[in-house]
Amino acid sequence: MTDINARSVTNLSAIPKEEYLYKCTSACAGCSSSLCLRYVLKAAGSDSVLVVPACCTSVIQGIYPGTAMNVPVYNVAFAAAAACASGMSEAFAAMGRETNVIVYAGDGGTVDIGIQALSGAFERGTNFLYICYDNEAYGNTGMQRSGSTPLGARTTTTPGGKPTTKKDLDRIVEAHNPPYMATACSAYPLDLYKKVEKALSIEGPKFIHILAPCPPGWRYPTEKTVEMGKLAVKTGTWILYEREFGKLSISGPSKAAMKRPALLEDYIKGQGRFKNVSPETLDLMRQQVQQNIQRLAREEAGVC
Repeated sequence: MTDINARSVTNLSAIPKEEYLYKCTSACAGCSSSLCLRYVLKAAGSDSVLVVPACCTSVIQGIYPGTAMNVPVYNVAFAAAAACASGMSEAFAAMGRETNVIVYAGDGGTVDIGIQALSGAFERGTNFLYICYDNEAYGNTGMQRSGSTPLGARTTTTPGGKPTTKKDLDRIVEAHNPPYMATACSAYPLDLYKKVEKALSIEGPKFIHILAPCPPGWRYPTEKTVEMGKLAVKTGTWILYEREFGKLSISGPSKAAMKRPALLEDYIKGQGRFKNVSPETLDLMRQQVQQNIQRLAREEAGVC
């Protein structure tokens, strides 16, 4: 288990220099999920094992026998990640080892195909960290829609725009009462680092949901990845928070954004997947953002 005091940092320059994800991965230009994984592993340290179901990270790690990974990785079937991690965690415990067991899975392998294994592992109280990096589609197979694809977004299987809303994965996980869960975004690496660090210091099942903008899937220029993530937070489309033993705390960047969110249009106008979205759909998207902001603000304030 990570020694939170030994690795605690307050700014980006103080993050450990060790690299557990080497340069020259097979990631697309501008990929934010590989950026997230870099900081996840820096926070976790060398005594960690990744469990990776089918997803973009299965491709990013490279072609056998070469690999960009500097920690052990188990590549498993789409539906099996949390089940595999559950057994692995029990085995390490039986051996008296405190190795970090981390699932690093995409949204397709979490909100759709892997959700039953995720639910089972959380119900059993498995001591592990499950991270869902969410690019809001099946990225490694050509951007088909997933349950996490937002309303109105065009994918290869929703060419006219997705007619239904994004599945609320966080509220599903919350129903399992984990000791720690959080949201993060690739555009805020220090926030992500600290949340991984804290999660790994707590016993039991932990969950972090990361928004990971995707240039080819969201159809924006590769150099706009960080800007896109920041716009998601500033518009309130993605709210950063932690939930520790049931208590909700909104993270700094979102506290300001929730008081005066930027226009939703600022976020979606630069993404080709929302091209020609109808005024009616845009209005529904605004309502969803506002409802989510109000719900979380009320909860943090202790107002039912």
